[in-house]
Amino acid sequence: MLDFNRVRTKELTLTDLAKGLSVADLHRLTDEMVDTQQSLIHDTIDQDVTFLPVDPEANDRFATDPEEVHRAWTLAHVIVHATASSEESAALATDLARGVEVKGRSRYEVSWKNVTTVAELHAKLEESRRMRHAFLNAWPDQPNLSLTYTAGYPGATPVNAIGRFIQGLAHDDAHLGQIKEIVKQAKSARGI
Repeated sequence: MLDFNRVRTKELTLTDLAKGLSVADLHRLTDEMVDTQQSLIHDTIDQDVTFLPVDPEANDRFATDPEEVHRAWTLAHVIVHATASSEESAALATDLARGVEVKGRSRYEVSWKNVTTVAELHAKLEESRRMRHAFLNAWPDQPNLSLTYTAGYPGATPVNAIGRFIQGLAHDDAHLGQIKEIVKQAKSARGI
């Protein structure tokens, strides 16, 4: 898997990290990430999916319900959110690779409130894997790597198609610790 720590500490840009990566690498990195997410939830049970952990740092600035801004995320919420972000990155990366300027978002996130079983989490991860591979398979043989996109958050730097794709992997990576912590707390609540 890619090590995004040096990007987070601003020692490297995402573009630096993306240098030399091929479409085949993006397929492999997708599998590594989804496999990692699957392994983190491999021994969870259905009640863990909706378990509400303690998270004193919870701050969802995009929450539409004011009561949810500082509410901790469930395992279902994290998985649904992370997969939606990676799928959006894959979709926008495909546009860039095809030479199409990115002018907006391409995001759909299923309601995490409707995801209540471990089977649904596993299925969502596998669906996301399939979708990301499908987006990569839609890249032309000679992808446009000169066209760039700059995300709309402070400090964002321009990225090409490969950089835009790995932004999704970076987002997934940023949630791995959260997934581990939720699983740990859920198991503890069950006396494990």
